Amino acid sequence: MEKSEVLKQLNEIFIDELDNDRIVLKYETTANDVEDWDSLNHIQLVVAIEKKYKIRFSTQEIQGWKNIEELIDSINAKLS
Repeated sequence: MEKSEVLKQLNEIFIDELDNDRIVLKYETTANDVEDWDSLNHIQLVVAIEKKYKIRFSTQEIQGWKNIEELIDSINAKLS
């Protein structure tokens, strides 16, 4: 799947889960860049992403993401 398409879909998930329609994700976006993206909401986001793509992430994968691009790379690796 194209990175830009996954980015768009992730942006929709973040808007829904964080109830904030002002979120605009970029590849370099981190948790520090998004209001209310704390550790508790991070779990909700991961669950929503896993449900959307019908995939599961390991704890090591989840802890290894430094930005949205690395999350997208993990999603695409699972989908390929």
